[in-house]
Amino acid sequence: MESELSALEEKIEQFVRLCQQLRSENIQLRQQLASTISENKHLAEKIDTASSRLEALLTRLPESEE
Repeated sequence: MESELSALEEKIEQFVRLCQQLRSENIQLRQQLASTISENKHLAEKIDTASSRLEALLTRLPESEE
């Protein structure tokens, strides 16, 4: 009986450690996701700016004569 309780206690301790590890990993992944979303937003803004500048440059080009 004592050995069964010891085995159960060890399994519970392993479960608690796993839960703590997964919680820590989850926090890290949430931080990475927030960072990636922020970077994606910044890059999208840069693309929009570049597209606007390109469109403005294209309107200034003379029409081609064929």
